[in-house]
Amino acid sequence: MSKVIKAIATLMGLIIGAGVLGLPYVFMQAGFLTGVIVLVLIGFLVIMMNLYLGEITLRTKGIHQLPGYVEKYLGKKGKFFMCISLMITVYGALTGYLIGEGQAWSAILGVKPIYPMLVFCILMAIIVFKGLKLIEHLEYYFNIIVVSVLALISIIALFFLEPSNLTGFHSSNLLIPYGVALFALAGAAAIPDLKVELGKGELHKLKKVIFIGSIIPLILYLLFATAVVGVTGLDTSQIATIALGDYLGSYMLFMGNLFAIFTMATSFMLLGLALVWMYHFDYKMKKILAWSLTLILPLAIALSGFASFVQVLAITGTFAGGIEGIMIVLSHRAAKNKSERKPEYQIKNRFWLSTIMVAVYLFGMVYTLYTLFF
Repeated sequence: MSKVIKAIATLMGLIIGAGVLGLPYVFMQAGFLTGVIVLVLIGFLVIMMNLYLGEITLRTKGIHQLPGYVEKYLGKKGKFFMCISLMITVYGALTGYLIGEGQAWSAILGVKPIYPMLVFCILMAIIVFKGLKLIEHLEYYFNIIVVSVLALISIIALFFLEPSNLTGFHSSNLLIPYGVALFALAGAAAIPDLKVELGKGELHKLKKVIFIGSIIPLILYLLFATAVVGVTGLDTSQIATIALGDYLGSYMLFMGNLFAIFTMATSFMLLGLALVWMYHFDYKMKKILAWSLTLILPLAIALSGFASFVQVLAITGTFAGGIEGIMIVLSHRAAKNKSERKPEYQIKNRFWLSTIMVAVYLFGMVYTLYTLFF
């Protein structure tokens, strides 16, 4: 496998996750065409942000992770906000995956969601505690299953769709899909690793890798949302595969929810381990304490019933994605003035575009706060 293909696969692997399961539901709520427009616009925003970050990594000597790059160009305050963003991302995602796993297993087994949720949490706790080697081994097979089943579900469902379900544009609903779309397309954390995977000899291909690795998930998401909403219409469920199974029979119920289960499990393992490592290595906590802090809070929120699967994804995407996006846009501007080396590609810093991007992220967060408390 060439370095370029491997790097594209790395970015796609981080982007394609459980967020896709919530997209059809918010498409249905907002109006299908509204959802398509929002996803495409957010997709453009995210691709630009990813390209900005790619240029930042190329302007910087040495290897860093997201907080490190932000600290280099925006100082300790920038790093603080980026760390907050990462914490929201991980805890929000882990909570959503616990809720989603309970519902997906419930649809297959016909039991109350709380029981499979607790079993899943125990199983993931064991895997995360075992560490990277076990997760890397499982992740390879899980990713093959996820991509294969996603494509298969979409193709099968397209044969049963009802065109009348694929209509509806409501400008007043533009913000309904916003947070889930931002959550589903997030993958900036993988970009510093792409620089390492490509190596010095192929850094000039980073721009192509980022663009292809970002655009393919966007196309797959549009295909999946079209297939699901086209079949289930107003009955689209928060976890898309549950209602799809009700419409297309027991084989789709099993296959669709198997896709949901493996998608959420893969993401849970990677994010859970990343948070344990942060607590253990960066904050010098004992491993057992780091492991406990990683798992107890998401489980407590999931058991509390504070928010549904889609609500958790929307809140997480809006705030974590918003803070991360603003920090990357500002870092990109600063990096052009503090560049340590000539980058292999450059994205022109258009003030109007940067201003619009920051304004969109800020407006999304303010609007979500308003809807939560008023």
